Parts: sequence; C-alpha cells; structure tokens
Amino acid sequence: QVQLVESGGGLVQAGGSLRLSCAASGRTFSNYALGWFRQAPGRERDFVAGISRSGTSTYYADSVKGRFTISRDNAKNTVFLQMNSLKPEDTAVYYCAASNNYYDSSPTAYDYWGQGTQVTVSS
Repeated sequence: QVQLVESGGGLVQAGGSLRLSCAASGRTFSNYALGWFRQAPGRERDFVAGISRSGTSTYYADSVKGRFTISRDNAKNTVFLQMNSLKPEDTAVYYCAASNNYYDSSPTAYDYWGQGTQVTVSS
C-alpha cells in the first residue's frame, strides 16, 4: 500500500503559477505510475497529467498542454505539478493518484488516492 498527501494549493490570480506536491509513503515509490486529476463543483473527476515509473514519459490533457508540467523525484518519494498561466477554469480540487500498472486517463486505473488540495484562480 501507499499513502499520498497533496500540498501547495491556494488562491492565485489568473496568469499566475502554483506548484503542487504529493508526498508518498509506504511501498517503493518507483514501482508506481502517477497521475494528477481535478474535480470542479458539479463536475466529474477529470484527468490532468500522468507520468511513468521512470519519469521519462508524460501525458497531458489537451486543456493543460503547454501550461502544466508533471515531474517526479523518486529519491524524495514526491510527484509535482507545476501550473503556469493559470485560468479561472483551472479552479478545482486537485488529487494525486498512484497506479500499480501505468498511467491512464481514467480514474478507475488508479489504486491509491490523496485527499486533494484546493486550487482557486481568480479573474
């Protein structure tokens, strides 16, 4: 099993940046593919970005390509989401997740989830 805890959310003005972190504990971190998802009020939980076990392969939702960057530091058991050029439509609760297989855009592919961190972007 693995436990995930997100941090770094907050209130930011449109056009600004935030860096989310997700710290993991438990089994070997490098064995898991990782993903970030977000859920806005009244919406389903949507895929944002995924990263392979090694960190060499990444995958992004079209809505965040060119603005967000996912990365991982296996030595520190942490995955990051750097968010630049933020827009009001990015407002949501952001969740990190770990998969025993490899990253996928469907939340059903992930085995472990964090509690989420709120990101609010004002216009």
